[in-house]
Amino acid sequence: MDHPKSDSSGLSRRDFIRLGSAVGIGTALAGAALSSCAKEITTQPGAAKVGPIDNVRLGIVGVGNMGSAHFQNFLRIEGVEIVAVCDLVEDKVKRMQEWATKAGKPAPKGYYQGETDFKRMCAEEDLDLVFAATPWNWHVPVMVEAMKNGSHAATEVPAAPTIEACWEMVETAEKYNKHCVMMENVCYMEPEMMIYNMVQQGVFGELLHGEGAYSHDMRNNLLGSAYEGDWWTHEVIARNGNLYPTHGLGPIAQCMNISRGDRFDYLVSMSSNARGLHEYANEHLGPDHEFSKTKFNCGDINISMLRTVQGKTIYLVQDTNLPRPYSRINLVQGTKGITQGFRDATHANLVHVEGLSQSHSWEPLMNYANTYKHPLISQMEDLADGAGHGGADFIEDYRLIYCLRNGLPTDMDVYEAADWSVVSNLTEMSVANRSQTIDFPDFTRGQWKTRKPLGIIHV
Repeated sequence: MDHPKSDSSGLSRRDFIRLGSAVGIGTALAGAALSSCAKEITTQPGAAKVGPIDNVRLGIVGVGNMGSAHFQNFLRIEGVEIVAVCDLVEDKVKRMQEWATKAGKPAPKGYYQGETDFKRMCAEEDLDLVFAATPWNWHVPVMVEAMKNGSHAATEVPAAPTIEACWEMVETAEKYNKHCVMMENVCYMEPEMMIYNMVQQGVFGELLHGEGAYSHDMRNNLLGSAYEGDWWTHEVIARNGNLYPTHGLGPIAQCMNISRGDRFDYLVSMSSNARGLHEYANEHLGPDHEFSKTKFNCGDINISMLRTVQGKTIYLVQDTNLPRPYSRINLVQGTKGITQGFRDATHANLVHVEGLSQSHSWEPLMNYANTYKHPLISQMEDLADGAGHGGADFIEDYRLIYCLRNGLPTDMDVYEAADWSVVSNLTEMSVANRSQTIDFPDFTRGQWKTRKPLGIIHV
């Protein structure tokens, strides 16, 4: 059963029944038409506009590394009920069911009959939200199926691997008036949120430049069966570009109000040779191993440069196949100052603000925490303590549920999911064509000019 449960108005059957029982079928259809018209005149064009959901009924697809972490978070969040869980591996589903019962919650219904069983889950269950934590190529199919069946959708990063998938995600969210959110946890980390607060308050003046990266030695993960079926490894075998751009790019894009007053215009990209994984496989797995004989297509280092319509520049790096300490760079520079993220363990985050910092000198970013620590971090740091990635995973999950329960716009919407994710496919195109300039699609179709920037969020 993979056909959508909706009528021609784009109103899901479940929403239609709910509205009809409350106010009458005729009024329900009139309301759907008014909602469609309102999309054109709202102060936040294109964003899903839906009422509050008192108890969020959740289905999770994919409960491996990150999916199981989110599952644990949702067990702790008030106002969310995990109704269903889907995975290729039956034992993983049963483990989630055991976790739920140990937490004093009902065991979610399990779905594990093949890679498209999420379609059956979306069709059979009465879900408000479907969360995808699958390999990248399944993110959009899961979310599209969810939205067609009347549910909001959320996904791990990146949201979509191709331009076509990005457009499908955007157009489906618009057609069915559903939230479609990419869960970029780095945007909820303490330094990134503090920097965003400082940017919003004008500490760095007019922003002109940013630098971001995902620099992380992943050789053991990629060649050590950390991912079911080695799916990420096969992405590195088949593709060449920045395949994982959103950790480094997302916080900078928020600071620059991308899709909310500015947008990405074009990029150029180039990749180094691919050597690291081949050498690592030979040394650690032996010369006869499959991966020792495999040609890895993705360059060990990918460097991309992006320019926005308003003239801001961004330097973006992917570096995952060589020995190196972790870094995201996280540099933001404006007419009044500059901040950069950790390059070593001693000086984690640095800042220089004209008129406040000593001339030509860095100082610790946290010197400014008393004034600019983000209120969401202050509100949630105790509750999020112990959760993954310094509590950021819990905060992003909590904020998503908070927004749904209160009928608020989500912090990141489908346009940001598309704008940040499409970078991977565009870098592939540029690399394949000798670093040719590649234009960005405008997924907002011009609405970026009037969409409001994200505010200083809280709970």
